[in-house]
Amino acid sequence: MDLFRKKSVQDLIQESEKKGASLRKELGAFDLTMLGIGAIIGTGIFVVTGVAAAEHAGPALIISFVLSGLACIFAALCYAEFASNVPVSGSAYTYSYATFGELIAWILGWDLILEYGFASAAVASGWSGYFQGLLAGFGIHFPKAITSAFDPANGTFVDVPAIVIVFLLTLLLSQGAKKSTRLNNIMVIIKLVVVLLFIGVGVWYVKPANWTPFMPFGFSGVATGAATIFFAYIGFDAVSTAAEEVKNPQRNMPIGIIASLLVCTVLYIVVSAILTGIVPYNLLGVKNPVAFALTYIHQDWVAGFISIGAITGITTVLLVLLYGQSRLFYAIGRDGLLPKVFSKVDEKKQTPVVNSWIICLLVSVIAGFVPLSKLAELTNIGTLFAFMTVSVGILYLRKNNQVPKTGFRVPFVPYIPILAFLFCGYLAVQLPAITWISFGVWLVIGLFVYFGYGRKHSTLNNSSGQLKKVS
Repeated sequence: MDLFRKKSVQDLIQESEKKGASLRKELGAFDLTMLGIGAIIGTGIFVVTGVAAAEHAGPALIISFVLSGLACIFAALCYAEFASNVPVSGSAYTYSYATFGELIAWILGWDLILEYGFASAAVASGWSGYFQGLLAGFGIHFPKAITSAFDPANGTFVDVPAIVIVFLLTLLLSQGAKKSTRLNNIMVIIKLVVVLLFIGVGVWYVKPANWTPFMPFGFSGVATGAATIFFAYIGFDAVSTAAEEVKNPQRNMPIGIIASLLVCTVLYIVVSAILTGIVPYNLLGVKNPVAFALTYIHQDWVAGFISIGAITGITTVLLVLLYGQSRLFYAIGRDGLLPKVFSKVDEKKQTPVVNSWIICLLVSVIAGFVPLSKLAELTNIGTLFAFMTVSVGILYLRKNNQVPKTGFRVPFVPYIPILAFLFCGYLAVQLPAITWISFGVWLVIGLFVYFGYGRKHSTLNNSSGQLKKVS
C-alpha cells in the first residue's frame, strides 16, 4: 500500500464541490482580511509583547517582530498561491495531500490539530483571566474553585469562564460562516480602534532613553523573542482554512491573506516601539503590558478601554481558531483519515455542526482542567513546521506544473519559498529542547492513529476507483 499516494489538485476541487457535502460560498475579500486580523491581533499585542521584551529582546522587540513578520510574509505568499489555486478546506494539510502524499498530509494535519487545539485552549484561558479582571473592577468575583484550571494547592478545580466562552462561540459558529464573520468584523473594528487609541495616546509619552540599551540580551535574545511571539501571526493560516467558503477564491484569498498580515505586522512594530519607549523593558514582564504601560503614565481612563479591547481581541482570536479547527477536522474526515462524523455537513446551515460541537468538548476539557504554561511554544513549532512544508510544496507544484496560471502566483520562485523555509527553520531552532521533545511525542502518537485507523479508512484506499491516484 502506497503511503505517499496523492490526490491531484483537480480531484481535491471536484471532491469539495460534491452535492450535499460542500460548504456555502459566501465570504469576500473584506471578510477574509478581517478574519485574519481577528486571529492575529489579540494575545500577541495584549499579552505576549511584555514578556518577550522583558525576558528576551528588550527594546529590540521591534526587530523580533520584523523577523517574524518577514518569515510570515514569505510563507504567506506561498499560502496565497495554494489557497488561490486549491480553494479547498484544510490549509497546509490539503496542500500536502496534492504535493507530498497521504502520510505527509496526515502528519501536517495532526500537527495542525495540535496548533489549533492547544492554541484555542490557551486563548480561552487567557480570555477567562481578562474577563475576571474586568468583572473584579466592578466588585464581581467568582468562587475561587471555578476561576482557573485544576490546581488543588491553589484551591482551583475548573476554569468555568473559559468553558463558557468556548461554548458560546461554538454556538455562533454552528450558525454558519457568514453570521460568524459579521460578529468577527464588528469586534475586529473595536479592537483596531483600541489599538489606535493606545498609539495615539502613548506616542506622546515615549522617552528615547528607554530604548537604551537597545539589545540588552544580544541578537540571540532577539531571535528567541521572534520565535516566542511567532504564534501571534498564525491568523493567516486560519484564513486559508476558509478557502472552500469563499466567493472568487482566485482573487479574494491572496487579498485576505496578504492584507491581514501586512496590517498586523505594521501595528505590532508600532505598538512594540511605543510600549518599550514608555516603560523600561525590564518592567514589562506582566500579563497585561499595554494596560500596564498606560497606568505607568497615569492614563488610567485609557487603560480601561484597553481592557475592553483586549477581551474583544482575544474573543476574535478564539473564534477564528475554533473556526479553523472545525474546517481542518472537516477536511481530514472527508478524506477518511478521521471518522466520517467530522465531515458531516448540516443540510440547512451548510456547516459542519457535529464536528464543531466535538471540538467544543475537547477544547473545553483542556481549557477548563489543564494548566497551560508551554502551549505558546507548542503552537509555534506546529505553525513553523506547517509553514516550512507549504514553502517546499510550492517548489513541487511549480516543478510538476500542477497549478493553473489563472490564480495568484508567488513571485521570484524559487527564492521566496526558499527564504520562507530558511526563516521559519531558523526560528524553529530557537525554540527550547523540551518543545521539540513534546512535538516529537505528539507526532509519534499521530503515526499510531494513522496506521491504526486512517490508513485503512482513507478514501484513497477505496478500490472502487472513485478517486484517481496520481504518482
